Amino acid sequence: MKSLYKMHLPMLLLFGFVNSVTFSQTTGISDELNRKNNQIFTEVAEKFKPLKDSAVNVLVIRIGLHFLNSPYVANTLEINESEQLVVNLCEFDCTTFAENCLALARTIKSPEISFDSFKRELLKIRYRNGQLTDYTSRLHYFSDWIFNNEQKKIVKNRSCEMGNFRFDNTVNYMSKHLKEYKMLNNHDDLIRKTIAIEKEISKRNSCFIPKNEISKHQNEIQNGDILGITTNIPGMDMAHVVIAFFQNGKLHILHASSKEHKVVISPVTLESYLAHRPDATGIMVARPL
Repeated sequence: MKSLYKMHLPMLLLFGFVNSVTFSQTTGISDELNRKNNQIFTEVAEKFKPLKDSAVNVLVIRIGLHFLNSPYVANTLEINESEQLVVNLCEFDCTTFAENCLALARTIKSPEISFDSFKRELLKIRYRNGQLTDYTSRLHYFSDWIFNNEQKKIVKNRSCEMGNFRFDNTVNYMSKHLKEYKMLNNHDDLIRKTIAIEKEISKRNSCFIPKNEISKHQNEIQNGDILGITTNIPGMDMAHVVIAFFQNGKLHILHASSKEHKVVISPVTLESYLAHRPDATGIMVARPL
């Protein structure tokens, strides 16, 4: 995997743990960014609180549209020497954009609409079993992100139901490209954990929808579904993460684009977008619950 938090190629244990965390001490971000995060969260909460009874996927897409034209910035989670929860609502990469939209939607629907509850949701989504322990506890491979968030009943993996095409999900990109991951450098224990996680992911039975089959299944996709774009890059599972968005009855995508340097709606359909990406092989579909 090149972690999707880093790569954009033309491309209930939780609460016991969270309650022991002082978020201001773990984000590793500036006071100015904390202030901006709080301001943006308040704006989103006030704007979408009236839609509290809407389905999560409806909120995901509405919140995603709220962030149109926000800057794309790579490596937003790689700012600390050790793994800490990073909150950044000012700029996104493709994965953090989807994560933040989902965490905000779940917060709007929760009994407590607060910045701290949003951070708890984000931590629960981003980390394996909702527990931040070290760098390897982050769900770097997006197929693993889908798998673990389905276990946590945050999303439903629709990929096998929709296409049932076997996906050869052999991952080892991180362990084969250690120099690209500063937190793994010279940390033999983390490298061993990474290799073990990669082996576990590679053993799973996975499905995807090939890009030449998407037109047959697009009516089964909903606004706000989170889509992982599968790839033929050796050792990786996904090359990009996007949110499904229908325009005039046709399936487009809402995403943080490295090419456009901001959050955009694709001017072309998803099918056309994938047809022009030789590294892309299809999609996996995660439906917010």
